[in-house]
This record gives sequence, structure tokens and C-alpha cells, in this order.
Amino acid sequence: MNVLASARIAVRALRVNKMRSALTMLGIVIGVGAVITMVAVGAGAQARVAEQIQSLGANIIVIWPGTVNVSGVRLGAGAQATLSEDDAWAIQRDIPLVDVVAPYVRGNAQVVYSNLNWWTGILGITPEYFPARDWEVIEGRMLTQEEVDGASKVALVGQTVARNLFGDEDPLGQVIRIKKVPFTIIGVLDRKGQTTWGQDQDDQILIPITTARTKVLGGNQAKGRAVGSITIKVIEADLMKAAENEIRELLRQRHRLQPHQEDDFNLRNLAEVLQSQEAASRVLTILLAAIASVSLLVGGIGIMNIMLVSVTERTREIGLRMAVGARGRDILAQFLVEAVTLSLIGGAIGIGAGLLGSYAIAYFAEWRTLLQFEAILIAFGFAAGVGIFFGFYPARKAAGLNPIDALRYE
Repeated sequence: MNVLASARIAVRALRVNKMRSALTMLGIVIGVGAVITMVAVGAGAQARVAEQIQSLGANIIVIWPGTVNVSGVRLGAGAQATLSEDDAWAIQRDIPLVDVVAPYVRGNAQVVYSNLNWWTGILGITPEYFPARDWEVIEGRMLTQEEVDGASKVALVGQTVARNLFGDEDPLGQVIRIKKVPFTIIGVLDRKGQTTWGQDQDDQILIPITTARTKVLGGNQAKGRAVGSITIKVIEADLMKAAENEIRELLRQRHRLQPHQEDDFNLRNLAEVLQSQEAASRVLTILLAAIASVSLLVGGIGIMNIMLVSVTERTREIGLRMAVGARGRDILAQFLVEAVTLSLIGGAIGIGAGLLGSYAIAYFAEWRTLLQFEAILIAFGFAAGVGIFFGFYPARKAAGLNPIDALRYE
């Protein structure tokens, strides 16, 4: 008997007990669907972290003021301005591994346009800030060095600010007031989205750093050439650690810190932070897939149980077939095909359930999912493997029956 004939007999036998066959497949359906859905959820989380890495800018190191010791009193981070524009330009000049350096000052203020107002972040920047953060302008133009040198009252607005202050109106050329100081909008920034710590990067206004110091922010920010933070873009990702060490050594020299003294600045490699989050998301994906795979094993055990029951119920049929010339391998093929058919049909339905579950999570939970073709193939292949593995023992038991004993079975 060939495989095709065995398959026809197997399918006919499954159709006789439709309800039992459907319940047997249920474990495989749930298992395959769960694997596809969980992998899609995990892949979506990884993709979101990758987008956040891209939105913060590639190969970024951020420096901000650290703790200082004044007459034995330890002041908290940022209590004193320990970084300056001169530090930033020294890093740009003396460290070849650095691509671009962008010093900036930060604050918050109420911004007014016509009869509308909005509380938002204010960043005083230099033109280097745009390439350092890989930030594009979708309308208008970027800041120029002449506007920084002249402390011009010009501004670029993020998408969130533009939406809340202007709605459908074109922001370009409009005049807004920041702490009663009029600013002309020269550009609208491209969308950046949220950071991993939940900050809306589009909810801020960029103005020249000189203007921010002298006319808007004041306080520590107004002292000399002090800056609140320095963003540094390194040439290549592989050079991040080396660049970090060189920057730390240069700043310690410039700040005249003794070997026993702590750094008066904080330095963070954002790529390492975000990559660790990406690694955690990857582990979560594997964990979710492993948990979902347990359902496949449970489904396989269900197939084996049902196939054993089927062998017992059809013992006389098996004996009759052997009596008219069927060989043991024909019986083995028949029951093995039944098990594999159950798994493959369940796997196909499970793929549909997994796709539906992924879209449902994305739609109702507003959680990003990312379907992976490899996960679908692996889940379907695993379902077929489960059918072969758990169906082999019942099939072998059926093939090993003695024809005489089988015919006499009640």
C-alpha cells in the first residue's frame, strides 16, 4: 500500500470521529497560535527599542554636571554648573574619535501664541545639535551660527508644540512669546517620539543657546558659558568605549581634578543603556515563546492519547486488514499519517489564530506587534514534528499487533 492510499484511509478514519479529531487538534491550534502571537509581541518590543535608539541618535554619549564638594559639603548633581561650551569645543578639537559635539542648556517655560498657551521644554542649542541627534527639519530651516552669535530671537518647534499651539495653521513665520520674549518660528522639527523613560521629544522648542542663557532661562544657565549638558556623537559604534575613556580623561584634566577626587560630571553611553534594554526584550521574547511552546507539547500528548484509544478501538479492523495482506509498515503508515494530519491541520488553523491574535493585541491593547515569517515556519514545522514524535508510538503499537489476537479482540 502506498502513502497516498494510507493518507486516504487516515483522513476517512478522522472524519468518522469529527468531534474527537477537532478536540485533539485544539492543543496544537492553541500552541501554534500562542507561539506566533508571543513572538510577534516580543519582536514588536525589540523594534520599539530599536526605534528609540534611532530617535535618540546613533553612537551617542551624554555628559551632564555631577556632584561637587564645596568646603566639605557635597552638592547634588546639577547644583553647580561644572560644564561649559569650552569643554565641548575641547572635546571636538582634541578627540579624533568624536564626530560632532553639541552643548546645550535646558529649561521649561509657558509659551504663548495668540490666545493659546502651552507649557513645554526649552532647549538652547548650537547648530551642531541637529547632526548630533540626527534630527531633521520638515518645514523651514535649521539654526545658523550667525543666529547663535547674535543671540537672535528665532525658534524651531517640535510636533507636539506645533499641534497644541497652532493646530492646522502653518507655524512658519509666526511669533510666539517665551517668558514674554517674542520669538519668530523658522522651522518645524521632524517627529522623534518618546524616549525609553517616557519623555516626549517632540514637546520642546529649540532656540539659540546664547538667547536661552541671556533672555529666557537665567539662573545657573546664565553664568558665563555654562551648559546643562553636552551631547557627543562618536564616529563608529565600536569606538564608543574608547571615546568615553578619552572624554573622561580630558574633562578631568580640564577641571583640574586630582586622582583621589571623584568626577564632577556624569557621563553615559546611551547605546549601552538602550542595547541592554533590547537584550532584555530579546530574552523576554524567547521566554514567551518557550512558555507558549509548552502548549504544543500538551497538544502532542493529547494526540498520543487519542491515537492509543483509536488503536484499541480499531484492533479488530487492524487484524482484518492484516489477514487480507496488509503489512506492518502499512498499518504503521496509516496511523502515523493520521497523527501527522491532525498536527498539520491544527498547525494551519493555529497560524490563522496566531495572526488574528497578533492583530487583535495591536488593535485593542495598542501594543506594537511584529509578525516574523521565521516564527510561523518554525511553529508549523514544530507542529508537524509533534505529530510524528507523539504519533509514532501508537502507530508502532498498531503495526506490532498479532493478526490472530487482533481478530479475536472483543
